[in-house]
Amino acid sequence: MTMTHPTPETPLKIGTRGSPLALAQAHETRARLAAAFGLDDAAFEIVVITTTGDRITDRPLKEIGGKGLFTREIEQALLDGEIDIAVHSMKDMPVLQPEGLIIDCYLPREDVRDAFVSPGGERLHEMTAGTKVGTSSLRRRSQVLVAYPHLEVVEFRGNVQTRLRKLADGVAACTFLAMAGLNRLGQADVALCPLEPEEMLPALAQGAIGIERRRGDARMADMLAAIHDAQTGKQLAAERAFLAALDGSCETPIAGLATLDGGTLRLRGEVLRPDGSERIADDRNAPVEDGAELGREMARDMLAQAGPGFFDWRT
Repeated sequence: MTMTHPTPETPLKIGTRGSPLALAQAHETRARLAAAFGLDDAAFEIVVITTTGDRITDRPLKEIGGKGLFTREIEQALLDGEIDIAVHSMKDMPVLQPEGLIIDCYLPREDVRDAFVSPGGERLHEMTAGTKVGTSSLRRRSQVLVAYPHLEVVEFRGNVQTRLRKLADGVAACTFLAMAGLNRLGQADVALCPLEPEEMLPALAQGAIGIERRRGDARMADMLAAIHDAQTGKQLAAERAFLAALDGSCETPIAGLATLDGGTLRLRGEVLRPDGSERIADDRNAPVEDGAELGREMARDMLAQAGPGFFDWRT
């Protein structure tokens, strides 16, 4: 059976958030599909959808509900047939998709590291007591407080442009961004330096773009298979299994990274108390095909070590 390709008259509709970074990711997806099938950009339509996380910008993420803050409205549009595929930053994605949707296509992963942004040029270890570090990420907050308890962490929400503006306004002395996002925006020079995973283990699935489709859509399945990156898929199978077994959300400080070396997968993971008073870390290897089971096993052991109430806020 011949696949029907999109045309300017019947374009393939790509759903995305409207931030500059989200649009860059949608444009990358369009470019890869166009190249794979010899299509013009006019055969695609990028549909911007505003999510709950985009609308509510004056409160911490943990106060407005954990999972799906940046995905729910986009996924509903996909279920309703208003778009054909949805492009997501995988670190924002809940581990379970709504019934009828699936993510089985990942683009080649970008730089996984966090970027340290400090207009004054100071490194974290050089900052004096009480210096304000801006972040809305519970993971980054907890990691900073574990390593540098003398620093003060302040809420710092917004897209890349908003956070850079807050730095310029003196809301904080420094912040963190994902190197992947800066690279995709052509703004890598914003970073004072990238932080190696040994210094700050990144968010699970950081740097990875996932493309979601309707489960029964064979046409989209065939098209997306042409741009799927198998290595990224193997990494995320382990990382997202680890996250799923921990029941991770925006309200739980969890970090992790899977890397491949031939047929071996290495998984590093950590969980932290939200107040930065404790960190539990692990580092294991397994055959690549056992990556998901390794993630689940590591999560089970870390939860047992953490005990009940580990993720509760201490007052």
